[in-house]
Amino acid sequence: MAAKHASYETVSVRSATRNYDAVKALDNVSLEVKVGEFVSLLGPSGSGKTTLLNVLSGFTRLTSGSVFFGERNVTLLQPHLRNIGVVFQSYALFPHMSVAQNVAFPLLARGVSKTDCQKRVREALALVELAGYEDRGVAQMSGGQRQRVALARAIVFDPGLILLDEPLSALDKQLRESMQIEIRRLHARLGATMIYVTHDQREALTMSDRIAVMRAGRIEQIATPCQLHDFPANDFVASFVGETTLLPVKRQSAKIVTLGEAALHTAREIPAADRLAVAIQAEKLIYGPVNENEAWNVLPGKVSEAIYQGESFKIFVRIGGGQTVSLRIPCHHMGARSLPQVGNDITLRLHVEDTIIVPVLGNCGEAEA
Repeated sequence: MAAKHASYETVSVRSATRNYDAVKALDNVSLEVKVGEFVSLLGPSGSGKTTLLNVLSGFTRLTSGSVFFGERNVTLLQPHLRNIGVVFQSYALFPHMSVAQNVAFPLLARGVSKTDCQKRVREALALVELAGYEDRGVAQMSGGQRQRVALARAIVFDPGLILLDEPLSALDKQLRESMQIEIRRLHARLGATMIYVTHDQREALTMSDRIAVMRAGRIEQIATPCQLHDFPANDFVASFVGETTLLPVKRQSAKIVTLGEAALHTAREIPAADRLAVAIQAEKLIYGPVNENEAWNVLPGKVSEAIYQGESFKIFVRIGGGQTVSLRIPCHHMGARSLPQVGNDITLRLHVEDTIIVPVLGNCGEAEA
């Protein structure tokens, strides 16, 4: 069970449209995923991400467009002929079967011999750290263990492509975060292409080589996690990736905008758009001493709220024009600094390199998917 079994050069979606009556669940979507890549489809409910995954699996037919695995056109190919592994949100395990029987099911459907089947089941369970659980009933297992069984079943026949539809959404926070790392490590060991649907931006940032942010049946931007976070294409992407406050600004010059009466300088090229916003990321705001030899935008304001959230405090600051921004202060020894108190005046600074200006989209209403 290694990278040599990956059988597709690329996964290509070309001009894919899927209509449900008057609603476009997919609207002329094109996507190319390299062999061995981990790509997440990220977006809110109704953005089209699950529809796109179902198109790749063959469970949903396109109204127009095509899907290719390598040079093979699979647009009309039945799901069982696509040789793909699928991990469902609900796990979709057989409750009357043992762990081994569940994992062996796709092998038996392919006519694999009993001896080879047993060997592959053991290997797959070992990969998901369930060695020795072959005879356990799935009803006796925890949610995290059942998720591992579902993963083992998806990888046991060495598919070149594995599709995962929000497989961790039913798990508690700690287990979900642990499983994110395990799936990432499993992907590195297998070398198979993985396409993963999620509405959780932190999950996508943690696991993915690239992320496609979807809205209303379209891909707004596809990029690496770092590129997506630091260079969002528009206000929708900026609001969906990271902890971001969006405030309307006006262009003053090539690299200066105005926020109310304040001028904000940016090191980046300002987009050519009629409507603009500054995307202020909570972790990029600084209060306290800074290197005065660097270029900073200054945002004076007053603390309106401070919330303790375990690993950090979230501080809300009302700045000029009555607008509010937030910043995070880690809960470690603060040295000479003290925690800003509600009602205190405060001076925030935003580095010009971190001053992100994005175009503002029109109607952000979502299509049904």
